[in-house]
Amino acid sequence: MASDEDLKAEIERLRAENEALKKPTRGRMSLKVSEKGGLSVYGLGRFPVTLYREQWEKLLGMADEIRNFIRENEGALKKKE
Repeated sequence: MASDEDLKAEIERLRAENEALKKPTRGRMSLKVSEKGGLSVYGLGRFPVTLYREQWEKLLGMADEIRNFIRENEGALKKKE
């Protein structure tokens, strides 16, 4: 059985971990595998962007086309600030 000191130390560790999780991660992006096996990107907006592997591969394959489209439509596209 754990001693009182061990339990107190564990509670402090959990409190510190909980506080770290509460801190906003604004501007910091991270990746995670979703429950259904998709790849989720956190940090782009309020909700994660989640796609399956083949969808990400297809999207990444269009990277140059997307960049060109952004350049060609710069005046019509808004920036989120």
